[in-house]
Amino acid sequence: MAFNFPFTAIVAQDEMKLAIALSTIEPSIGGVLIFGDRGTGKSTTIRSLAALLPPMKVIAGCSYHCDPSAPTLCFACEARKAAGEKLKTELVPVPVVDLPLGATEDRVVGALDIEKALSQGIKVFEPGLLAKANRGYLYIDEVNLLEDHLVDLLIDVAASGENVVEREGLSIRHPARFVLIGSGNPEEGELRPQMLDRFGFSVEVRTPQDLAQRIDIIKRRDAFERDPVAFLAQYEDSENEFKEKILSSRKRLAKVTIGDDVLTLATKLCAQLGTDGLRGELTLMRGMRALAAFDGARKATAEHLKRLAPLALRHRLRRNPLDDSSSTTRVERVLADFF
Repeated sequence: MAFNFPFTAIVAQDEMKLAIALSTIEPSIGGVLIFGDRGTGKSTTIRSLAALLPPMKVIAGCSYHCDPSAPTLCFACEARKAAGEKLKTELVPVPVVDLPLGATEDRVVGALDIEKALSQGIKVFEPGLLAKANRGYLYIDEVNLLEDHLVDLLIDVAASGENVVEREGLSIRHPARFVLIGSGNPEEGELRPQMLDRFGFSVEVRTPQDLAQRIDIIKRRDAFERDPVAFLAQYEDSENEFKEKILSSRKRLAKVTIGDDVLTLATKLCAQLGTDGLRGELTLMRGMRALAAFDGARKATAEHLKRLAPLALRHRLRRNPLDDSSSTTRVERVLADFF
C-alpha cells in the first residue's frame, strides 16, 4: 500500500502550500506553476494535499469521472442514459495524473482502441490522460521542457475545459476540467509565454537555508520512510483539521464579497506593473475570494490583495531591459507604494 507524506508535516514552503490549497478551494484560479530547486517537496506537496481531499462522487463505470449532479454528462453517460440504463454512483479518490514529458499526443488526448478495432471491427475511443485527470489534478514535472505541440494542446483544453478529438473517423468531446500543476527548474529552459499565462499562481521555491529547518525536514522524512503508519498517526489530528478547513472554505466561498475599492486597487496594481490582458485582475479576484474563505472571513480586503499579488502577478510581467530585478522584487516594490 502506498502512503502519502502528511501535508501538515511539510516544513517551510508556506507559499507553495498556500497556492495549492487555494487552487483546491477555487479551481477556476487556473492552477499553480512551481519553479525552483530540485528536492524541495514540489510533487510531495501536491500528492499530500490531494490525498487529504474526501472521495468524490462519480457515475459508476464512467471513464471521465462524471459528476451525477452536473447538468450535462459526457457522451458515454448520455448514451447509457438514453438506452434506459439507470446510472449508479460511487465514491473514488480525487485523481492525480502525471503527464510525462515523453507522452505521445494519443496518450494525452485519447485515441482509437486498436485492439478492438482489429479483433472486433468496431471503433471505440480509448480515453487518455486528460480524461483521467478530469475533476482532479494534472501534474507536469519539468513543464518547461514539454514539447510545443503538447503545450498548444493543453492551452486549448485549459481554456475550454473540454477535450475534442477528431481523428481516425472518431469525433469525441468530453469534459477535461482539472487543476493544472506544473513544476520545473528555470535553469533548464523557459516556459512559453502562452502557457505561462494560463497558470493562475506562480511560486518560487528555494532550498531552506535555516539549519534547524533542514534538520527537521530530513528527520521527518526519515521517520516517515522507516515507519509510515506510525508517522501518519502522529499527524492524524492536524490532517483532519486541515481537511475540514478546506471543506468549510469551499462552502463559504460563494458568500465571500469583494468591495469595489479592493477591485480598484487590484486593477491599479496590474496597470502599474504593466501586465497584459485582464487575467491578472481575474486571478487576483478569485484568489482573494478563496483566501478570505480560507481565513474564515466574509469579505476580501486589501490585506488579502497584498498577500496574493506576488503569487498572481510575478509571472505576468514583461521583461524590462533597464531593470534586472527579479519579478518578485518588482511586484513587492510597487506594493510598497500602494500600502
